[in-house]
Amino acid sequence: MINTKYIYIASMDIDSEKEELFNEVYETEHIPALLSVPGVNSIFRTVSEPFSMIMGGVENKINLEEEPKYSAYYEIDSPEVLVTKEWAEAVEVGRWPAEIRPFTSNRRQVLRKILI
Repeated sequence: MINTKYIYIASMDIDSEKEELFNEVYETEHIPALLSVPGVNSIFRTVSEPFSMIMGGVENKINLEEEPKYSAYYEIDSPEVLVTKEWAEAVEVGRWPAEIRPFTSNRRQVLRKILI
């Protein structure tokens, strides 16, 4: 159940040789640092999964080649959370800036307002 009015989504790919480190740092350093930011209520991560679906009686394989492999979903109180001093400091904590960020690509960021 989503209890906030905004979801910030950060999606990206990571160089294959850094993937294990990426997942470790995200879970053990990056998420805990960002959860300490006032107005960040929860964070969950996803990884893309190939799939097919039927529409109009036809099965279609969905092409994910251009989509980032990983996404993180942040439940936040307001868009202002993303421009606070606390957020700016949290995104620079630990190994993320030097050992992970330079090896990411296909980065996409979007803010969604919950309608219901």
